[in-house]
Amino acid sequence: MTTSHTAPVIRPAVRVKPGIAQIAADLFPAVLAGLIAVLISYAGPMLLMLQAAQAAHLTAGQTSSWIWAVSIGSGLSGAWMSWRYKIPVICAWNTPGAALLVTALATLPYSQAIAAYLFAAAIIFIIGATGIFEKLMAHIPKSLCAAMLAGILMRFGVDVFASARSEAHGAPYLVGLMFIAYLLYKKRSARYAIVLTLLTGVLLWGLLGWGDAANTATNTATNTATNTATNTAANAAAITWQAGLTLPVWTTPEFSVSALISLGLPLALLCLTGQQVPGVAVLRAAGYEHAPNSKLVSATGLASLLLAPFGAHGVNLAAITAAICTGPEAHQQPEKRWVAGLSCGVFYLLIGSFAGSLTTLFLHLPHALVTTVAGLALLGAIQNGLVNAMQETSEREAALITFIVTASNISLLGLGSACWGIALGVLSYYLLRVKATSHAGK
Repeated sequence: MTTSHTAPVIRPAVRVKPGIAQIAADLFPAVLAGLIAVLISYAGPMLLMLQAAQAAHLTAGQTSSWIWAVSIGSGLSGAWMSWRYKIPVICAWNTPGAALLVTALATLPYSQAIAAYLFAAAIIFIIGATGIFEKLMAHIPKSLCAAMLAGILMRFGVDVFASARSEAHGAPYLVGLMFIAYLLYKKRSARYAIVLTLLTGVLLWGLLGWGDAANTATNTATNTATNTATNTAANAAAITWQAGLTLPVWTTPEFSVSALISLGLPLALLCLTGQQVPGVAVLRAAGYEHAPNSKLVSATGLASLLLAPFGAHGVNLAAITAAICTGPEAHQQPEKRWVAGLSCGVFYLLIGSFAGSLTTLFLHLPHALVTTVAGLALLGAIQNGLVNAMQETSEREAALITFIVTASNISLLGLGSACWGIALGVLSYYLLRVKATSHAGK
């Protein structure tokens, strides 16, 4: 008589799915990184657009439409590409181009400027769609991209402490306490250090008025000069205030050869050298080496082309704000940082839809507060850029040249320091490599 033994039944382990609260807590730093990126975009470069709008004597509707166009273009492009490619694609408007428009719009009819916008956008789209941009980036070593990134961001790290010298009421105390708070928060929880620092700064500003330029006590002569500059920005911000959704305003382009050459070509060149190349460098420095760069560039060019008649002077890949969303501060796992790009795009869409009201609120935050948060949020990106720039022994000198030239903030022949930094770095890299190869042959 045989005894049958029943084999034990091994049940597969039940995988517990994370709840909504767990998912939200996990992705919260990425969402916050997107918000901070948008905050920095509106609190800084936006002033250049408002100054240019004043110089061109644009109506309140045209100015709001301009802000609406670049916000919607940046939001749609960044959100869609982040979701599509699952990488943190951060888009923004052409900041060097906005600086150019402060003087250019004062001498050109607005309809001719719109035609120049279309021309510049078409150039960017073609360069991206044909794959020329991808081939260009393939010849730039990763170490030089990292060095250029560190050079671009260096001044933001320096500005954290330079803003403590501001004459705004309580600015040194605001910056000092935010810095100490950041260190304490970072020690306890690196993921939430930036958001807690931001909240601390807002709390100090709200309760004590620290960083508020309105409370600055200076002599009469200084007040006169300061108030003139402040009133210019304030008046520019005031014309964008309106309730409800922003209505875009169409401007029919008037094509002029002189406008296309004098404004269209420089806009395209500034966009490529000052925004698109650094934007790709940020992605490469963060480890996203296989990003479809040409597709990213052509998509931003297409967005600029479609929105140019509404005032968009250029939508492109971001560099400075992108560094906030591509580093470990956004999320420890690189494959989840695309949520920061999606978040940034959504916030752009929200603010762009209410460009007349929410934009003004962003512009009222104290300069010292925004500068400190931006600099502290970029410390990790600066550190990674310097480390990656110096990894390859044979490329260190070229990377160092790239870093120094980019950080110098020079402007020559209409080209910014980022362009000159990468150009001289690449030149140094290939010349030094030829020299090293010849010595090795002997």
